[in-house]
Amino acid sequence: MCTLIVKTGPRLTLMGVRDEFADRPWEGPGEHWPDYPGVIGGRDLKAGGTWLAVHPAARRAAALLNGHGKAAEETTKVSRGDLALKAAYTGELPEGDLTRYDPFHLVLADLTRVRLLSWDGERPVRSDLPAGTSMVVNSGLDDESERVRAYLPRFRDSDDWRALIEEEPSADRGALIIRHELPDGRLFASLSVMEVAIEPGEVTYEFTDLTADRDG
Repeated sequence: MCTLIVKTGPRLTLMGVRDEFADRPWEGPGEHWPDYPGVIGGRDLKAGGTWLAVHPAARRAAALLNGHGKAAEETTKVSRGDLALKAAYTGELPEGDLTRYDPFHLVLADLTRVRLLSWDGERPVRSDLPAGTSMVVNSGLDDESERVRAYLPRFRDSDDWRALIEEEPSADRGALIIRHELPDGRLFASLSVMEVAIEPGEVTYEFTDLTADRDG
């Protein structure tokens, strides 16, 4: 996933936009993982993990974004796709040795706190997201990101986030919904959006497959 928007308050809202190669197989949200009963998320069929996991019974969610930095050694590397699953299921961010993982940003959110763990391949950085509306991108909580500068004010001012994902895909660096046709013929694009709302008595989610009505 390449963009996560979070709004804190009595109603906690998260919206994750997943950008990926269009030919990488995946399936929509479900309880796909017997080892994490009750956890819901879309599943990446190549590595088996997820980019945004929701645990309705526990009133929490976790989201994973790729980060920048030093890649893990190929001989010991493991998929990052289990990180959001474990965090949503246990309510804890990972501790200990992270060197098997490529760089990432992992957000763990519930009604009391929204935590961020950023790993650049050399050192972990832990922080809390501020109250209000925030955006996390591949460079983390980055106010200088073109996407953040273009869209964070719009998310802060809007009560209808769904309208912002209905814009036409673009190759612009600051676009929220992207579509890049690469020289080798592959397509890198925004494939799906998942919005999660957590309240004391209810957890809901809405999933949008952006490939359903677009070529590629």
